[in-house]
Amino acid sequence: MRLPVVMMRGRFVSVDGVLFAHSPAGPGRPWHRLDAHLRGTADLAARFARPFGGAEVAYWLGLLHDVGKASCAWQGRLAEVASTGGRVGLDHKALGTRLAIERGLGPFALAVWGHHGGLVDASTLMSALGERLRDQAEAVTSAETAVRVMLPELSGAGAVQPPAGWLADPHVGEMAMRLVFSALCDADHLDTAAHFHGLPAPLVRPDVDLGVLRDRFEKRRTGLFAERSMARAGGGRGLDGVREQVYAGCVRAAARRPGVFRLPAPTGAGKTLASAGFALHHGAEHGMRRVVVAVPFLTITEQNAAVYRAMLDDDAMEPVVLEHHSGVDLDLGTRRGRWARLAAENWDAPFVVTTFVRLFESLFGRRPAAMRRVHRLAGAVIVLDEVQALPGHLLVPILDGLRRLVEHFGATVVLCSATQPEFWALSPFKDLPAVDLVDDPGRLAADLRRVAFQWRLAPKPTLAQVAAEAAAHSAALVVVNTTADARRVYDAWRDVGPAEEAWHLSTRMCPAHRRRVLDAVRQRLDDGAPVLLVSTQLVEAGVDVDFPVVFRALAPADSLLQAAGRANREGRLPGVGQVVIFDPADGGAPPSYRALVGQTLVHLGPGRADPDDQRALAAYYRAVYDVSNLADDAHLGQRIQQARARWELQTVTDGPEDAATGRRDPRQAFRLISDTGLAVVTPQGAAIAEERAELVEVIERIRTAAVPTRTDLRRLQQYTTTIHPSAVTAAVRALLAPVLGGEVGSGALVEWRGEYDDATGIDVDPRIEEFVI
Repeated sequence: MRLPVVMMRGRFVSVDGVLFAHSPAGPGRPWHRLDAHLRGTADLAARFARPFGGAEVAYWLGLLHDVGKASCAWQGRLAEVASTGGRVGLDHKALGTRLAIERGLGPFALAVWGHHGGLVDASTLMSALGERLRDQAEAVTSAETAVRVMLPELSGAGAVQPPAGWLADPHVGEMAMRLVFSALCDADHLDTAAHFHGLPAPLVRPDVDLGVLRDRFEKRRTGLFAERSMARAGGGRGLDGVREQVYAGCVRAAARRPGVFRLPAPTGAGKTLASAGFALHHGAEHGMRRVVVAVPFLTITEQNAAVYRAMLDDDAMEPVVLEHHSGVDLDLGTRRGRWARLAAENWDAPFVVTTFVRLFESLFGRRPAAMRRVHRLAGAVIVLDEVQALPGHLLVPILDGLRRLVEHFGATVVLCSATQPEFWALSPFKDLPAVDLVDDPGRLAADLRRVAFQWRLAPKPTLAQVAAEAAAHSAALVVVNTTADARRVYDAWRDVGPAEEAWHLSTRMCPAHRRRVLDAVRQRLDDGAPVLLVSTQLVEAGVDVDFPVVFRALAPADSLLQAAGRANREGRLPGVGQVVIFDPADGGAPPSYRALVGQTLVHLGPGRADPDDQRALAAYYRAVYDVSNLADDAHLGQRIQQARARWELQTVTDGPEDAATGRRDPRQAFRLISDTGLAVVTPQGAAIAEERAELVEVIERIRTAAVPTRTDLRRLQQYTTTIHPSAVTAAVRALLAPVLGGEVGSGALVEWRGEYDDATGIDVDPRIEEFVI
């Protein structure tokens, strides 16, 4: 291989003045010229940032991000490792960061500094940059000399002026920083990938015409509605009429200007299709770029993605719907899998279905890999389903971030829930205009009321009594607050009834096991066969089951109403379904429920309102926000907002740094879920012995591999559940074998070698872990 540099007087210099960004992808392949990479990244970053007014800023960040590679030391090291494929291993961000500051980009130079390692706190940038410039003075000087010849535009251009609105409000500027950083990282990756894959240009799909997707969606929805109406034998036709009214209201509102919209749709109102219909009509009307639907739970993600694929995908064309979450299998062996794998990296897809965790931990992240997709949120219709499930401790930064995306970066946000929270009682949403997609939510709730509530609070029944009462019905659902309570109810049924009639759901069971249970339960309901199901709250919020009777252990108001949505869901009963709310004398509850249940009983209960009372729910939410002290400066959400205002980007993601130890506190970081759980693989949860044996082989391959394959790790996802480390007693630890890493601890992947009940899953001493649902 001919090297592009030669040694002269102890220094590496380029041949013909050409410098390089990357070595060839293989023998006979070209080197990647540095000037081409810088200009290619700049052009692409500007393209990505143009929809939100950041093209000039992103262009210069792209042009400057790798100028440090022009140093003699870096070019020489590239030549040395070219034949081995090794890493250059020399830092190259200092010069570009300094030039970005001098060009007028100010704190946006953080993007150059972090385009490999991630964004850092603005307060640390200047000292870190000064130290790096001193330590690498010779390399910086040689790079600057070369780059000013290679990029003559550096000498002639004036200062860059970021949009005035970005610097007028520190939270707007911080969000702009995230978006331009995303545009830079995505452009850098795509330009580099094009070189290594021998592509003539970076792989970027043109924005889809949402009008085409809108028309396809409308045609298929009409056909689906006609088929469903013909299939019904009388029951539920009135429900379809209400769904049509809701859908028509959404379509009418789609012409309104981009902003924040609410869809306070009771269970059964058809919000899955109605919200997508609004998003497609609205996006087509206003020339928006994509639809992003985010939901709180994987079960809903999978369910909704399947619906949207049926409505939008065309087998003869490139896929439309990208489903992106930890449980999806991006199988590279299929056409869809290859498309999805690439699209998932940066959400380069017209219609994305994802989770709250993936959406918001990307938006408030700092690592390039996660943030490549963030710029796609500008000019997008963002549909948040089941918004009542947004974590209360992070509501303030989440709502503030959404408002910034709407008011400054061209997004529309749709908030969907049967239990619409009172977000406008919180400071980020105060005075924010909003449009209701339903003209009269109270009347809609009344029209769709398909249940009657009963309260069993005094005297308190035992779980055994509730189990016996539920068993008197041919079909009943019991929802409890802990895995231990679910096991007790199930055991009461198992001891006295036919095995095929009683079923159990909790996170003691792996996802594949839970899916089999839900499939079996739905089939028995459809067949009119006897069926009893006990579950923790994972059966709520979007899980499509329809029981005539639901028993719900006392819980926060929104959970009570979500459970009620599993009763007479399709309106097929001649009368109303029954929802029995009970306070078990011997039941448990998560510690976090204490204040929420207290406020529930202030506003709901015998002699007061039922959970579907819209005014009572609104009052409940306002009270919960008050008792949670969300406005207190010491609250986590407020501390994150304070860090955002200072552009302390690493503090937001990783937590504040302890001055004495240098360690960061993740408990004070933006984390939707804790990563301290123990991931437990349960091959025993497979349906058949052959599959169990295969899973054991996969586990052994991962355990012994130097670097496990992504395919093997994904294979285990549907057979992995999570338990809290506090449940790992000495007896339990003896039944756990490390799969990744050598220890059993937080964040580890371990294999369960104990008993796995075919009905209830693993059995460990619950303690605090019994509250993990």
